[in-house]
Amino acid sequence: MHLFYNPEATSNILPLEESQHATRVLRLRQGDPIEITDGAGGFFGAFITKADPNASAYEITRQTKVPPRPYSIHLAIAPAKQMDRMEWMVEKCTEVGMDRISFIECKTSERKTIQLERLKKITVNAMKQSRQAWLPILDELITFSQFINKNLASQRIIAVVDDTNPHHLSKLAKPNGDYLILIGPEGDFSSEEIELALKNGFQKASLGSNRLRTETAGLYAVMALNILNQKSHI
Repeated sequence: MHLFYNPEATSNILPLEESQHATRVLRLRQGDPIEITDGAGGFFGAFITKADPNASAYEITRQTKVPPRPYSIHLAIAPAKQMDRMEWMVEKCTEVGMDRISFIECKTSERKTIQLERLKKITVNAMKQSRQAWLPILDELITFSQFINKNLASQRIIAVVDDTNPHHLSKLAKPNGDYLILIGPEGDFSSEEIELALKNGFQKASLGSNRLRTETAGLYAVMALNILNQKSHI
């Protein structure tokens, strides 16, 4: 069944973009069944009562609430130089399961801007594709120093390319945690940024012996934390 996103699901009217997709792309008509998520844990079964490209109407027939996971993943990452790679990462992290992405500008960052609205659309499509009920939060790009002083997750981790780093992420993180993990730019974090993070309660972690691209590191970290928690519930 087709899944649509409507943050105001109980309004019984699909947003413009979703209405156009329903009628012009999917060719849905009056009486056709659909599903809606509000991106905040709500799933709704419904059927179309008016097929209108500008504002399709529907009637809700059932409603369920999907509880949040017993852990949360907040990824803070320096955008890669090529934005299409970050778009790919955002899509895949959403599909795998992630709660928030913050974009940070570091000393060696090559990219100073992001297209936040485009990235938000990508998360919506990925949420629907993977049939999830929770939409990740995306934050505007801010400097590393601005970010580091205002985020106090219970498990704060900075991924560092360091041969002396003894702890792998999967061994350092504890199940059912509230995670915040920092991923640096292509040139990695500066020594001053690492020192500032450590002063703010972050622990250094390794993502393995391979040198990963920024977007690969971000996806790897999100997948590793999800797998860690899934194993703990088996």
